[in-house]
Amino acid sequence: VQLQASGGGLVQPGGSLRLSCAASGFTLAYTTVGWFRQAPGNEREWISGLKRGNSNPFYTDSVKGRFTISRDTAKNTVYLQMNSLKPEDTAVYYCASGSGTITSTMRTVRGYDYWGQGTLVTVSS
Repeated sequence: VQLQASGGGLVQPGGSLRLSCAASGFTLAYTTVGWFRQAPGNEREWISGLKRGNSNPFYTDSVKGRFTISRDTAKNTVYLQMNSLKPEDTAVYYCASGSGTITSTMRTVRGYDYWGQGTLVTVSS
């Protein structure tokens, strides 16, 4: 069982990146998937998620309208399209997979069983 996050990099403010979270050893569509980020000195923060068996996305307020989460079942991959990036979006981004569907739990680190290794996003001019 493995999650592989990728797609991070250096981008200028206002730019875009698409992060990928590819799963192996299990079917990602059967799980709740979350994207988190952690900036230096900060706790890991939930930013977006998709519940298992449900295509309705969830977002934290700071990324709503700028980020889009999506799932490609054929590729066993979840994406996070990030537009209008700001310097405060700079962080290591993690994807995670869990079995719960309670919204409050989905927004917490403890709601997930498997984690990707993280990919660094730097927004700077």
